[in-house]
Amino acid sequence: MIILALDTAGVDCAAALYDSGRDTMLGEASDMIGKGHAEHLMGIVDRVLDQAGLTLSDVDRIAVTVGPGSFTGIRVGVAAARGFALSLGVPAVGITTLAVMAEAQRLKTPGSPVLAAMDAKRNEVYLQAFSADGEPLDEPRAVTVEEAQAIAAAFKGEITGSATPLLKPDVTGDQANQFPISIVARLAAAADPSSGKPKPLYLRGPDAKPQAGFAIARV
Repeated sequence: MIILALDTAGVDCAAALYDSGRDTMLGEASDMIGKGHAEHLMGIVDRVLDQAGLTLSDVDRIAVTVGPGSFTGIRVGVAAARGFALSLGVPAVGITTLAVMAEAQRLKTPGSPVLAAMDAKRNEVYLQAFSADGEPLDEPRAVTVEEAQAIAAAFKGEITGSATPLLKPDVTGDQANQFPISIVARLAAAADPSSGKPKPLYLRGPDAKPQAGFAIARV
């Protein structure tokens, strides 16, 4: 099965082609752009297709990171994944960024449970725990920093993600939220496409709010 994986949930714009039958990455590209995923994504996809010597018609499944992460970036990626799936007549699956972070850590420290924790700012942390086998132990959720600290103190395993310095007193400096596109693709190979179309995972509402005070009354 050839999987086209997309990630626009963070500062990176990334895509990969993965042959699950041979467990081989056929093409991979990632640019740290911060913003502008919508304008950049198709060029990234073209690059990985060129690397692999394939066309979109060779793709059997689409995968995309669904969050939590950048509100706008997630919408871009999910819309692109759904569009590819519809035009190609293939299934699409969503992979959470927390699952990707946990799997990346699990590969570094096999045999240990993992708590994936993202600094969501505004005194909040996005987190989810995973077993040593990579299975989720709870649902993704947003909690206060204080609640996250209590959860982390009782957690027996590794902690990964940008919230790590908030949760472990012995960790300092900037910790990145990394969503390796190769891991997105491999997780997608095991995902169940019957679970429905990928949709954004927003653990809180958008920062932008309508300015109701400036609304014009209809007559």
